[in-house]
Amino acid sequence: MSALGLLIPIALFLGGLGLAAFLWSLRSGQFDDLDGAAERILIDDDEEDTPPDDSPPPGNDDH
Repeated sequence: MSALGLLIPIALFLGGLGLAAFLWSLRSGQFDDLDGAAERILIDDDEEDTPPDDSPPPGNDDH
């Protein structure tokens, strides 16, 4: 029975600590943009590396 006297306050402290961390993350904006990271993976980064339309594609040597 004496173990419960020690474990219950520890459990309440850890639960309060987790709740405080969750509330801090809400206030600091951790959950503001939930879809941004999921949509960023779909953006094609190769568009920046494409040559302009007036230049021939690389590797097209007619020798």
